[in-house]
Amino acid sequence: MSLVIRNLQRVIPIRRAPLRSKIEIVRRILGVQKFDLGIICVDNKNIQHINRIYRGRNVPTDVLSFPFHEHLKAGEFPLPEFPDDYNLGDIFLGVEYIFHQCKEDEDYNDVLTVTATHGLCHLLGFTHSTEAEWQQMFQKEKAVLDELGRRTGTRLQPLTRDLFGGS
Repeated sequence: MSLVIRNLQRVIPIRRAPLRSKIEIVRRILGVQKFDLGIICVDNKNIQHINRIYRGRNVPTDVLSFPFHEHLKAGEFPLPEFPDDYNLGDIFLGVEYIFHQCKEDEDYNDVLTVTATHGLCHLLGFTHSTEAEWQQMFQKEKAVLDELGRRTGTRLQPLTRDLFGGS
C-alpha cells in the first residue's frame, strides 16, 4: 500500500526520496508494507500546537504518532476486517526540532529515518512509559535499525537509547 510523505513546512529543507527509500525498507522489515502510512513534516510552531492539543505539552517535540489501530499491544499486527483498515496511521515529524537537536557528528537524514522508525514502532503499539516497555521498544527499534543497516550500509541507533540508561 502507499507511503505518503508530506512536507508542510519551509524552515528546513527535506529530501523526501532518501527518507521514502529507507522507510519503505523499514516497513518491509516490520512486515507492514501492505498498510498505508502517512509521514507529515512540520515546523516547531505546528508540532508544538499538535503536542499541546493531544498531549497537553506546550513545547515542540521530535515525533508524534497517531495510530489508526489504537489498541494494539507491542508487537501485535493490525488485523484488518475491511480494505480501509489497511492503515497504520500518521507520524508527524518535527523536522525543525530534529534539525536543532542533531549533534555535529550526526547526519540529519539518518536522524529523520531513526525518528520516523521510532514513530512507526509507536503505531505498532510500542511505548516507553516504563522501563520494561522501553526495553521492549528499544530492542525492536535496534533490531529494525540493525537490519536496515545491513541492507543499506548505515549504522543507526534507536532514538530512545539513553531514556533509561541504555547504551
